[in-house]
Amino acid sequence: MTDMHLYALPALFRSGQGPLLPWVRATVRSVVMLLAILVALFSYRYLFDLPPVPPTIAGNGARRPWLAIHAGFAATALLIGGLQFSGAVRRRWPGAHRAVGRTYALCCLLGAGAGLVLATGARAGPVAGMGFGALAVVWALATGLGWHHARHRRFAAHRRWMIRSWALTLSAVTLRLYLPAAELMGLPEMPAYRAIAFLCWIPNLLAAEVMLRYGAGPARARSSRPDAAAG
Repeated sequence: MTDMHLYALPALFRSGQGPLLPWVRATVRSVVMLLAILVALFSYRYLFDLPPVPPTIAGNGARRPWLAIHAGFAATALLIGGLQFSGAVRRRWPGAHRAVGRTYALCCLLGAGAGLVLATGARAGPVAGMGFGALAVVWALATGLGWHHARHRRFAAHRRWMIRSWALTLSAVTLRLYLPAAELMGLPEMPAYRAIAFLCWIPNLLAAEVMLRYGAGPARARSSRPDAAAG
């Protein structure tokens, strides 16, 4: 591949050109949505304290009542959040988009608050607590800023912050992918859990930043239109 072709790759990514990129995006989006729905539905069991409850969660000193509160709101945010990125929904049912957006933002903020309390009782100790606590703070901040920009009709900024919020919401998915992966690799439970407390969300946020930097130009332009509002 020539240097000219290498320099052209970011432009191709931004413009959505190339035979494979639309299929890759569609496939990734579908897999993410499926995983989000499955994890959300599975997480609702914490509302009723149903097994299985992993030892790292069962041993959390702040488990009751904060686990049920966190799981209920965070799972709902995970279940409905992906709908907000559907252009068809925004264009055809802007009122529904705004209503779901408000529900998503409220669930994120309440889920983050309960998650911050849970972080103080992390069984794996203060390092894991710092990881999950930082996630709760950044999640609430990104969601709050996204809501704020929507209310002030700054839709391009709103879209950027809600992409970051959704990436952080998806930490529930990556957490549940990394934990069994660490077990399969034979990693020590507690050190792995402490690392995953950071790894479940920091790479997600970095991926969101890469997408915002190299994402499709037309999508950014559409986000500035009034029908992109979610707040």
